[in-house]
Amino acid sequence: MKTAYIQSVGGASGDMLLGALLDAGLPIDAIRQAIDALQIPNVQISVAAETRCEVRGSRALVDTTNAPRYTPQQMLDAVATANALSDQTRATATAVLQAIFAAEARVHGTDPADIHLHELADADTLVDVVGVVHGLEQLGVGRINASPLVLGEATGPRRPNGYSNPAPATLEIIANANAPVAPQRPFHANVGELTTPTGAALITTLADEYRQPAMTLNRIGVGIGGKNPPAFPNVIRLWLGQATLSPHSDPSPSHSGESRNPQTDPANDAAPPFAHWQDNIILLETNIDNATGEQLGYAMEQLFNAGALDVWHTPIQMKKNRPAILLSALGPAELETQLAEAILRHTPTLGVRVRPITRYVAHRDTITVQTEYGPIRLKRKWLSGQIVSQSPEHDDIANAAQTHSTTWQTIAAAVELQIDSVL
Repeated sequence: MKTAYIQSVGGASGDMLLGALLDAGLPIDAIRQAIDALQIPNVQISVAAETRCEVRGSRALVDTTNAPRYTPQQMLDAVATANALSDQTRATATAVLQAIFAAEARVHGTDPADIHLHELADADTLVDVVGVVHGLEQLGVGRINASPLVLGEATGPRRPNGYSNPAPATLEIIANANAPVAPQRPFHANVGELTTPTGAALITTLADEYRQPAMTLNRIGVGIGGKNPPAFPNVIRLWLGQATLSPHSDPSPSHSGESRNPQTDPANDAAPPFAHWQDNIILLETNIDNATGEQLGYAMEQLFNAGALDVWHTPIQMKKNRPAILLSALGPAELETQLAEAILRHTPTLGVRVRPITRYVAHRDTITVQTEYGPIRLKRKWLSGQIVSQSPEHDDIANAAQTHSTTWQTIAAAVELQIDSVL
């Protein structure tokens, strides 16, 4: 699958994303086609090669000086009636615009239909949004990952009687999407806005995931922004290539309770031959010598409630010859803060160690076996397309044994009798 990774090096805006697409090989006529489809008069677009911190890139220059301004509804209507664009492009562009309008409405305490746009009412908002969405489609991108958004220094009003950076609408867009942001860096001082509402809306609407994907790189596009600070480049990078691991390679059951079949799941086309590889996992650890067993048990429960994949205790010996416990937890990297807080809140420890890890996980699925005692779920482990082990679900066996007033072993034996018929 053709994959794109949007790396917010020094901010994000609509024109920076356009520049990155053009720098990656998108013909400028593709953007002009989008402008023509929107029927926006008096718009000129060009591209210029510029550098930021000695790095070359492309800057998209959209001139809307003599173009009309738009209300939110007029923008939505322009997209809806742009029949020369694909249905997918129109639907995605509409979602981006609605994300902007919803954020502006919340910031100003009004209905989206009644908001008054300022610079966002310019025609270049339409050009940026539709141009980026259309451009990605023209390049054949099927999946988009993104880095955390770089917002810049969170001080200093943008204008008299205004709010500090980031703009309120930008923050609302990011919060509504539950998207990650990068930490502020000292070199961001006195630079001002780095991520615009349009840039935030495009990335948060388009991104399937916020992480660098495993991919074979084909092209890199560098989009140049309008700022030129001496300490960092005001650019955004677009990585284009082919995914080398399936985006669906997590073998755990889906939230709907259904499990995938390792022999027929298309995710296996890109997975390692014997197992799935997961690289977005963290290990949290802490040494504890002053907690009761009850405290440790409760902390384990709370870690699982916070989203931990596994939690365990290991007996260790600490200074002063004290017996102690090493508390360990595995979890998704995006839950690092929540898991660390759970450990600090529910144990007496003063610190938590965190490190990223990779792991191989065997393919697995769950099927249902019909027995004389009712349905029992059976968990199967696969390696290289073959079943290597299987085990009945303990809770199902226990419930059936209790319902039929028999033993656990009797139900398990009944399951074994039915296994051959379903393999």
